[in-house]
Amino acid sequence: MLLKNYLVFIPGIILAFVLYTLSQGFNNIIGIELLGYEKSPISTAMIAIILGIILGNIFNVGDTFQKGLDLTREYILKLGIICLGIQLKPFEFLNFGKIAIPLIIICIISVLIVIKLLIKKLKIPTRMAYLISIGSTVCGTTAIIATAPVIKASKTEVSYAVANITLFGILSMLIYPYFANFYFNNEPLFVGLFLGTSIHETSQVLAAGLIYEQQFNSPETLNIATVTKLIRNTFLIIMIPLFAFLYNRGQVKERKYSIQKIFPYFVLGFAAMIILRNIGDFIFVQDFNNIWGQTVGVIRYSSKIFLTMAMAAIGLSTNLKDMKSMGYKPFIVGFIAMLTVGIVCIFTIETYLRLSF
Repeated sequence: MLLKNYLVFIPGIILAFVLYTLSQGFNNIIGIELLGYEKSPISTAMIAIILGIILGNIFNVGDTFQKGLDLTREYILKLGIICLGIQLKPFEFLNFGKIAIPLIIICIISVLIVIKLLIKKLKIPTRMAYLISIGSTVCGTTAIIATAPVIKASKTEVSYAVANITLFGILSMLIYPYFANFYFNNEPLFVGLFLGTSIHETSQVLAAGLIYEQQFNSPETLNIATVTKLIRNTFLIIMIPLFAFLYNRGQVKERKYSIQKIFPYFVLGFAAMIILRNIGDFIFVQDFNNIWGQTVGVIRYSSKIFLTMAMAAIGLSTNLKDMKSMGYKPFIVGFIAMLTVGIVCIFTIETYLRLSF
């Protein structure tokens, strides 16, 4: 019986892995065979997302695959994030965090102010505005789902907000790596901070980081973007109680929330992998057979496979028809929120961070 329960996940996981393999194959054919590069300049992650969106909207992904795709989006993605920690050193994490936190706070405050002004003009429900705000500023769909119960949001409002975040997150995920490389002149620190702060979902940030790494050969940018996004995720602990207070103030009863439930525990796994890497580097400093180096290489490569599989699963689950039926006002708010985060992030980097480095 237990084995049968696990078997339901296999078809979806296999489908995600097949799309990863196809994406890698298309990447090699286009980049190496057709364009003649030694290493393809095209991102496998970007191909996986686009391929997933196309197939998911042409064909009906049946219930047979859905549980495995859900698991891939949720848990294999987090496993990929944890494995990414093998690339970082603890002091890098602290250095990036020290820079990222003020930038994140400025962006969150700016978006909240802008959306507060917008809901008066466009007359959209306050609850939906809150959901779009927290999804844009903290961690996308996860933040929306975690916030919905404490502000009593309806299923329709949650669906609108999730569709909103998905649409603009995908757009920024595909456009921002190229824009950031052009605007910031291929400076890994600024590009990584921009991607990690201005793109909504953790998965979308990682996809953008992977696209950037594969297009412009910059692993450091992926590391910085990942650290910045994981720090953003921890702001859920502050933002959900704040939104609960703002929405419920003046009312006798307030909905309860649990920090234990909303805390992104995979961040701890990511940090543990950083520590493991550094302990391993210290212990195996004279590893003449380079076994430790090969182990690190396998974990790093596995993280790219897991993340690209998750990108394919996200693409397969993106229903463009649902987005079309959502109405235009919430999407105006979402679009302006996306622009606000991006513009404020650029302004802060230009006026504050460039003066500091």
